Amino acid sequence: MRIRDKDTIKKEIISLLPHQPGVYRFFDSDGKIIYVGKAKDLKKRVSSYFVSENRLNAKTQVLVSKIADVKFTVVENEQDAFLLENNLIKENQPRYNILLKDSKTYPWICIKKEPFPRIFITRTLTRDGSLYFGPYSSAMYAHSLVDMFHSMFRLRTCSLKLNKEDIAAGKFRECLNYHINKCCAPCIGKISEEAYNEMIEASKNILKGNLSQMIRLFREKMEEAASALEFEQAQAYKERMQMLSTHYNKSLIVQPSLTNLDVFSILFTDSIGKNAKKGSAFGNFFRVTNGCITRVLSLELKTQGDLSDEIPEECGLQDSSADKGRKEVLTQFMLSVYNILSDADEKPSKEILVPFLPSSGILSEDHNIHVPQKGDKLSLLELSTKNAREFMLQALKQEALKNPEDKKNIGVEMLKRDLHLKEYPVHIECFDNSNIQGTNPVASCVVFRNGKPSKKDYRKFNIKTVVGANDFASMYEVVYRRYSRLMAEAPEDLPQLVVVDGGRGQLDFAYQALKDLGLDGKMPIIGIAKRLEELIRPGDPNPLFLDKNSPSLKTIMQLRDEAHRFGITFHRSLRSKHQTQTELSEIKGIGEKTSQKLLQHFKSVARVKKATEEELSAVIGKSAAKKVFSHLSGN
Repeated sequence: MRIRDKDTIKKEIISLLPHQPGVYRFFDSDGKIIYVGKAKDLKKRVSSYFVSENRLNAKTQVLVSKIADVKFTVVENEQDAFLLENNLIKENQPRYNILLKDSKTYPWICIKKEPFPRIFITRTLTRDGSLYFGPYSSAMYAHSLVDMFHSMFRLRTCSLKLNKEDIAAGKFRECLNYHINKCCAPCIGKISEEAYNEMIEASKNILKGNLSQMIRLFREKMEEAASALEFEQAQAYKERMQMLSTHYNKSLIVQPSLTNLDVFSILFTDSIGKNAKKGSAFGNFFRVTNGCITRVLSLELKTQGDLSDEIPEECGLQDSSADKGRKEVLTQFMLSVYNILSDADEKPSKEILVPFLPSSGILSEDHNIHVPQKGDKLSLLELSTKNAREFMLQALKQEALKNPEDKKNIGVEMLKRDLHLKEYPVHIECFDNSNIQGTNPVASCVVFRNGKPSKKDYRKFNIKTVVGANDFASMYEVVYRRYSRLMAEAPEDLPQLVVVDGGRGQLDFAYQALKDLGLDGKMPIIGIAKRLEELIRPGDPNPLFLDKNSPSLKTIMQLRDEAHRFGITFHRSLRSKHQTQTELSEIKGIGEKTSQKLLQHFKSVARVKKATEEELSAVIGKSAAKKVFSHLSGN
């Protein structure tokens, strides 16, 4: 390949580009495609890359610096450009394009093209004339549908090659499923092919979302059978109707008036924090048929090279680079979904709901793509967005399992969002009181930096001004002591979040300490109550409940548990020391080490008292033994 510099490309290629719709491809010095784009006007679009560097963002500068050659293809219209661009991206996987992340293959429900068709789950779509429904984001949901068909119709699960001649000749034997009433045994002629195919058609209708229609049909057949005194048959139809009603009630039901709708929503990782996994977007797709959501699909898209948010402006559009990047990602998500559905010969619905408009020309003018503003359609879009968020959080959690550092960063970033903080809480401190029946009251302060314990910054406090077990006053004392000293020694190191282990009382006293120091409003403070893990905020009568699996709550719980562990360890050491000092340390001339030797050997003060002077001498020497024996014997 001939490698061209920027000026040569402008002179030899861009100057010759037509003002027509088409697709362009950027190549690097190794002849590899690094970016594929589409344009309504090839000349204007490609020219927008080769301008002064100060007019390009840093990311686009990186892309342009790697371009060694440009090729293009002219098409009839913008819709054809979309299709060609999508095919080239899928085929070449360019580094700087938005790509569907193929982390797994989604399951399909297959109705096999064969005599007495089987219905089963598959992750491989084969062009053999069989019918495929899906794909399904949830394998569990797909399996539940197939299980329902088998329970409702007793369809065969074997892979026998059945035909009328072999069945009539008796070449097959019934299997165990027939004897336990889980198969209608077409292999031995217990059901006709016509009757079996009726059940397959009913299954197809259910998969297409015609649930209410099938319930009405089963009710009619039940009544007909009952009128003919065929009560066993009537009972079978009743059971099918009940099974389908149960499934229908568990399905996502929307307004019956909302028919033939496609709903798309998409979220970007930058919506949860600056350190989140970059270059990723998470989309959710709903298909609504006859008032019921019949298809749910969630996909992750990634932008290799992280250029999705900033793409040179399309000629004639005034959107910001970030808005254009999001449009590009949404467009790619919609194309990816429709390409997947096309494998099952499913076409886009006439009405399509989106959170913002995608790039123009994605579908023909027959399709109404719009952003709902109110009512049931807006609620449906919000439901899709909620599903996209859950999918995104689940993906980020799985990613965090591979990289613990990401998990910690996500917790910090989610805290900023969930607690509505002004800045990222990279420095968090948590306080906990510890005492048993008022003895040895102490407190602990643990410090987390960037989501990790900073043990060199941990602090222990002996309660000095409070008498007895008063957690509220103790909390005031330690918070006041901690931050009065920190303000004097290192005011630049104040935390971005303070957590108090306790309920409303502990929080109010800790907040009062901050107010007395003039820090209220400068350092956010919350309390975490143990019973329901609710978060309490000063001045807010209503506790905040976070998702039990959210990174935010898990970070706060980790802080609380670490403060409790550190405080308990300190309290136990004080109690042990206090118990050691009770009698032995009061003896003049007997130090802590000598006391420890006696306790380690005799196991208790009571046994030390019973020991003879000779026994004591064997452990701590004659001189010390004489002092101990004399003191304990009262001489």
